[in-house]
Amino acid sequence: MTLKEFYEQIDGSYEDTLHRLTSEALVHRFVLKYPADPSFAQLREAVAAADWESAFRAAHTLKGVAQNLGFDALYRASSALTEHLRGGQPLTEPQLLDATAAEHERVMNAIEALG
Repeated sequence: MTLKEFYEQIDGSYEDTLHRLTSEALVHRFVLKYPADPSFAQLREAVAAADWESAFRAAHTLKGVAQNLGFDALYRASSALTEHLRGGQPLTEPQLLDATAAEHERVMNAIEALG
């Protein structure tokens, strides 16, 4: 799979990301580092503990990482979740977490296929 195909598979923005990070090698390197980012795991842990302030911070961080890497669908899902949790509000719409988890999984599967 090429990097461009990877971005098509995850509903991302290859061109915008390439423009922002300036080289395909750099984009590729950062994409491959995404699985080590702790934001999603921190989000899951915070939600399980009903620690809504930490959940907000983790969702916000995940949103930023997704935006910087051009993972547009993950950005949109995590952005909606971030806004819902803003101010330490509890998660009353679990479908927002489900959508974020689904997009995170889609990115992870595509990264695995990218190699």
